[in-house]
Formats: sequence, C-alpha cells, structure tokens
Amino acid sequence: MPADLDRLIEVGTVVRVPLHGRRVRGWVVGADVTSEAPPDRLRPVMAAISAGPSREVVDLTSFAAWRWAGPRTAFLRPSSPPNIVAPGPAPEVDVAVFPQEPAPLDVPDQAVRLVVWPPAEARVALLPALVESEGSTIVVAPDPVEGDALATALREQGRHVVVVRGDVSAADRTLAWQEARRGACIVVGGRIAVLAPVPDLRGVVVLDDADEALAEERAPAWHARDLVVERARRLDARVTIVTPAPTVEATELARSATVHAPGRVAARGWPRLQVVDLRDEPPGTGLLAAPLGPALHHALDAGGRALCILNRRGRAHLLVCKACDEIATCARCEARLQEADIGLVCARCAAPAAVQCRSCGAGVFRKLRPGVTGLREAVAGLVPRHQVIAVDSASAPLPHFDVAVGTEALLHRVPRDAGKVRLVAFLDFDQELLAPRYRATEQALWLLVRAARLVGPRPDGGSVLVQTRLPGHEVLEAAAGGDVGRVVAAERARRRELGFPPFGGLAEMRGEPDAVEAACALLHDHLDVVGPSGVRALLRAPSVDVLCDVLASIDLGPARARGRLRADADPQRV
Repeated sequence: MPADLDRLIEVGTVVRVPLHGRRVRGWVVGADVTSEAPPDRLRPVMAAISAGPSREVVDLTSFAAWRWAGPRTAFLRPSSPPNIVAPGPAPEVDVAVFPQEPAPLDVPDQAVRLVVWPPAEARVALLPALVESEGSTIVVAPDPVEGDALATALREQGRHVVVVRGDVSAADRTLAWQEARRGACIVVGGRIAVLAPVPDLRGVVVLDDADEALAEERAPAWHARDLVVERARRLDARVTIVTPAPTVEATELARSATVHAPGRVAARGWPRLQVVDLRDEPPGTGLLAAPLGPALHHALDAGGRALCILNRRGRAHLLVCKACDEIATCARCEARLQEADIGLVCARCAAPAAVQCRSCGAGVFRKLRPGVTGLREAVAGLVPRHQVIAVDSASAPLPHFDVAVGTEALLHRVPRDAGKVRLVAFLDFDQELLAPRYRATEQALWLLVRAARLVGPRPDGGSVLVQTRLPGHEVLEAAAGGDVGRVVAAERARRRELGFPPFGGLAEMRGEPDAVEAACALLHDHLDVVGPSGVRALLRAPSVDVLCDVLASIDLGPARARGRLRADADPQRV
C-alpha cells in the first residue's frame, strides 16, 4: 500500500484494487480489502477513491450477512454513497438539543416499545413526540407519501431532516449521505434509511413493520426492522414501532412496553366494516353477493370511487362442505385443507385430517375456485352507467374509472389525487384468511389496513366490504371493532405451536432443481429439511440463531456449481 494512503484509508473506505487485469472497486473491511467481483481475496490497494460507511455500519454488515445468509457486499453497497465522496476524516459531528414534544398518549420509556395506532388516523401529530431530543433519529417509513409529510412537519419544528430514498438520483442520495454523516438530524426514508451513516444514533422509529416494502425482494432478503433493531441494540438507542396491526415479531420485541391509541381515536381510525356471509347467499350467486350492488351505488352516488379486490391464485381452491357450506380448515393451524392421496391434509402444516366437516360432520365437499370469467362485465352490470375497468400488470398508469376490479396490487396503485375512494370490496377474503402461508393472518389484516387508509376514518363515510364464509374470524372482528389484540394473541399461539419465526428458524431454498437437491443433501444432517420439491425446499431449525449459524458454516459452493441457488432466511411469503 502506498505510504501516502495510510492516513486516508479507514474501515469502510471505498478503494480500487486490481483483479484479473482490471481495476475493481471494493471496501476496506476490518483489516482486509475485499473486491466486489469473485473470488474475494486480499488485494493490494491501488488508490482510495471515496469515503465509505463508518466502522459501526461496517460491523453491522457482518451481522447482516450472517442473519440473512448473504455476502457483505450486498449491505456495503447500499450503505456507501452512490457517487464519489472525497476520502479522509469524517466531518465534525454537529450537536443539537430540542425540547421533548408532549405525546398524545403515555409511551413507556423502554429500549423497544410498540405503539398501536389506527390505520386511517394521521401520525403527523404523534411522530414529533417519538423522535429523540438529542443526537439523530432514523424514521423508517415504507410509504414515501407519508414520509414526505412527516419530513415537512419535522422541518416546521426546526429539526434538520435528511430524506434517504432509493428512488432519487445518485447525486441526491450522495448529498443525503453526506448530510447524515454530520449527525444531529432526523433521517426519514424506506428500508435503505436503516444504513444511513449517522454517527450519533439515539433513536429509531419504525412505521408499519408488517409492510412488505420493508423487506428486500432480492437475495439476501433482509428486513429493515430486524436490521435496525440490531443496530440500535449495539448503540444503546431506543426503538419505537408504530403500527395499526402489530406483527408477532414486534410484540415479542416490545413485550409489555405496548400502548394503544385512546379509545375514541381507535374507534374513529377504522372505517365501517361490512361483513357479508356468503353462506347466506342463494346458490349460484358466486362472487357478487346481494349487498355488493347497493354498496357500490352508495359509494358512487356520494361522488367517490370503488375498488373490487380479488386475488386469483391459479389452481388454488377451497373445499366447501356441501351440507352446511363451511370451509374445510385445519384443526391445528386453521389454514385451508386440500386433497391428497391419504384424504385431506393441511396446506400449511401438512397435518392429516379426516374427510369430515368439522361443523356438521358431513363427508362430501365441493371445490370453490376463486377466479371467474368476465368478472369486470358482471360488476359493470351492477352499475351500468359508470366506468368499470379491469386492472392488470399492463394497466399503467391507470385510466379514469369509477369502479376498478383487480388484485391486491390495486391498493398500491390508485393515485391519491384522482378522487376519493369510498368503498373497497374484497370479493373472496377467505383466500387470504386460509392461505397456507404462515404469515397469512397478519397479511390478511394488513390488506384491511391498506383498504382503511384508502377510504379514510369512520366520519368520512367510506366503508370496507368483505365477502367471506368465516364472518367470525378474529381478523374481521378486530377490524370491525378496532381492537387487534386478539389477532396478535391467536397468531402468537399458532406460531409458537408450529415453531415458526420468531419462535424458530425458517428459510426457503430456491433455484435450479439440481442445485436445490445438492444443497439439501449438505444441510440434511444439520437442519430439518422439508423437500426438495422441484425448485424449492424449506429449512427449519429450533431457533433463528441455529439456522443462521448452520447456513454460515456450511459451504454451499458445490451446490451452487450445479446452478442458480438462493437462500431466504425468514421469508415473508412462505
């Protein structure tokens, strides 16, 4: 290493190293220089080309690589500035002290705390009381629109706000990275904000940790909540999770440090929920129950728009008792049952079940398929004088509409400035409640949260209509009464019984069949391997730590040599 670089290179500095005749960017990590291109080797440093993440963030990337079974470069890259920043000593840290804002509710003074706040009630008045009065606070907001509103409100109070987002130019991201290095600020952004280089982190506020936007889709599929909680723990910083629908992970982190919005706020912050029991509808009704038409007309006559949500699951279907119209569900975990050679088995936990209705004892079932042909035309027949559109992946941007029919993606795509949504109708909600995914209950409740935010608080007059054969399900009762406590309790008990996260380790292995099979053979003596089945297999362990230790210690190189291979620790959609 040239002598004049000694004073420039610190841990995390972006450097240039030679590799196979090419000059490659890399990072000084600990005492090693690692390159982005394989193989990772110790290389002589040719030049220090840019400042990089701090020692604290570099150390955090080591944890992240272990926790999500991925390379450190996958975390070093988003924690570094996109453009070149002159290497050298970090800037002097700013200091600022602000008076603590009064909170609208009594928040516990604990290291990790959970605030349950209704979905349609704005959080602008709540957030200033949750950020720290000294040092820096990171606010993780998956919704960029809400993030911008929160940033504006905090600036109006005199706070220095740095917005860190991945959907802006490299120049803007670099400028935000440099500002965050000075400290005494509030960083607002999505999941990438958890790696902001603030040198004086004192607090973290995570909004909506159930929102899948906080989970990286590419491998390694890390989650912003878990990464920033670990970062805060190392720095003795406080974490506050604010959500209308607590996850089991959040409740386990906060334990007893959980507070709920005042009763009047909770009642106002959930819209009116109309539950339609499809068992009461005449035969042949299908997905257009009798209350749907009047609900559509009520929303449209009030000058609003309506969304009809139907998630088609390919060949997935529900088994319904011919005698009493009850859905066949698992007695152990309440997921849907499916046909197998041995009779009926649970689609989630694989427990066998008798070919007998749990409600009436009958033994004959019929298949109820979620998809129907011409659903848009059928809905249009209910409101003949209005514009009804079907929305698919090619419908971007959305055309003008009065009623839109589509999958749950429609809840993300409706422009907020194109007219008020006064009705969201879920035409077959049982697909969500009984899905085999182990997070199905949380994800079903989150769909109702998204719908509630579109139609607004109860005084606005909007409503959410749910068609189901399970009107007494805890998710629907929670949304109707604005009390999500029983959902959390039931889901926590199920997870513990089945050994699912956070009470056990779970990973999904996906890729080429030969590669997945070879990886399962290497891991079979160390983990509980379910499969492989084609291109995927599940890996289970008594705890997350055991799972991550095994994935970090076993060399999967021979398996990767057979084809593409991806390991997702704690997957969101399994």
